[in-house]
Amino acid sequence: MQGLPFRGHDESEESLNQGNFLEFLKVISSCNEEIASVVLKNAPDNLKLTSPDIQRDIINAFAVETTKAIVHDMRSEFFSILVDECRDVSVKEQMGVVVRYVDKNGCVIERFLGVVHVSDTTATSLEKALDYLLSTYDLSISSLRGQGYDGASNMRGEFNGLKSLILKRNSSAYYVHCFAHQLQLTIVAVAKKHKIVGSFYNSISRLCNTVGGSCKRRDILREKQRENIIKEIASDEISTGRGLNQELCGENGHDDSIRVEADDVLEIINSFEFVFVLHLMKQILGITHELSQVLQKKDQDIVNAMNLVKVAKSRLQIMREKDWDVLLADVSKFCSKYELDVLDMEDEFVARKKGRRRAEKMKNLHYYRVELFCSVIDLQAQELNQRFDEVNTDLVLCMSCFDPRDLFSAFDLEKLLRLARYYPSEFSEVALSELKSQLENFIFDVRIDEKFSQISGISGLAQKMVSTRKHEVFPMVYSLVKLSLILPVATASVERAFSAMKIIKTSLRNSMGDQLLNDCLVPYIEKDVFVKVTNETIMQRFQKMNNRRQML
Repeated sequence: MQGLPFRGHDESEESLNQGNFLEFLKVISSCNEEIASVVLKNAPDNLKLTSPDIQRDIINAFAVETTKAIVHDMRSEFFSILVDECRDVSVKEQMGVVVRYVDKNGCVIERFLGVVHVSDTTATSLEKALDYLLSTYDLSISSLRGQGYDGASNMRGEFNGLKSLILKRNSSAYYVHCFAHQLQLTIVAVAKKHKIVGSFYNSISRLCNTVGGSCKRRDILREKQRENIIKEIASDEISTGRGLNQELCGENGHDDSIRVEADDVLEIINSFEFVFVLHLMKQILGITHELSQVLQKKDQDIVNAMNLVKVAKSRLQIMREKDWDVLLADVSKFCSKYELDVLDMEDEFVARKKGRRRAEKMKNLHYYRVELFCSVIDLQAQELNQRFDEVNTDLVLCMSCFDPRDLFSAFDLEKLLRLARYYPSEFSEVALSELKSQLENFIFDVRIDEKFSQISGISGLAQKMVSTRKHEVFPMVYSLVKLSLILPVATASVERAFSAMKIIKTSLRNSMGDQLLNDCLVPYIEKDVFVKVTNETIMQRFQKMNNRRQML
């Protein structure tokens, strides 16, 4: 559960550090005489069960039983997959797979299924690797009802090929481009398309390189920051608490930047334009950051994600219409506090760089409000509109009709019947007739039931249907709701798995095999499932793996 290595570099009896497995076993036996009498040197018939092969078998038993519990929770229901790739510390391409499904309580669940080493990254090879992983746990491509990929990975071309191969075998495995990644692309696009914003980020990079290029400069910065924090805490300008105002460490650079570079960067960050863009981007990124955090939740459904994108665009529009005066006041206050020049908005604009020429003269007000403030906000909103093209697809528009807000005001019978036709395996023409009747009765029922008046999102609808047993009264409606929830929103769960992989497979454990890597990852990532697996289950699995000299 802690991601610790089992093996020691030297596991001989003379070793002072035999590795975590043996050392923990020693500690446990030293605390319990009953255990001490049957382990290590006191093991009956010298059956110590401590060899490297035994250790790997134990880990494999953990992983297999944890994954079996996950598959059992899926109850042979439909599911979607989230797939991404990452190179491990041994420079081996690993494909991670997460399954998304709806459990018996109506909750959306995302679980890590495993990693597969793909030496050949063609679409066909990826398909075979995915088939192998799914078939290992009696899962089938035919049960897929959604697939999601990052789109920014080094293998995005191959993943596009994989997507097409899966769609050929199962036309109902609909693809959704990761919402969180699309949001990231909108932010990158603004920096690329708006020269001033791009220059701002370039200055930030130069600042980090200048300060981070020397231990001495880092120490000076930390000391100044410590003094500022003490002053602001004393004046109640900032709050204290766990995780607040902590010192952060970073990698030490080797390039001793020259004073000319430092002076140039200092001139840039002391300018009114830099401070203005700093506050502007902080406010815009605050809006997009909140959206990003919500999109990465495991139980997020695609309709709610669409609504959240709309909320972000509305907030940008409100910011454009109403927040100019507030932003300008904040910038002016900041400049005054740190003794920087505050520009008069009625003065003529003067470019900081001599090479920047303009066809006509303008006032500072026009430059900062029109060419910066409005221009950047409009560009961010435009990118949100262009990137989130899933919002305009018929499939997702039909799913939005299950949105329970305002007494199911978005409910549309014809669109929901059209949604059902996207899944011909579940809804035949005969079944559609029955579904229509169930939908009509369902909407009448939930609109008069107060228990359904305060629910949020399709996920909340599914859970409420289960808790009120309406999923048994309207089984076809519930199936359609589940299909809407299964469609993936973001691949954040796979990326979290790769973060765990960096903890499990380190430079000191770079020779770890692919099977052992997968076996270590599963219980580490899915702790809440692993902790419910009983010792008896593990022992039975371990006993069946090989012919053991004795029964445990």
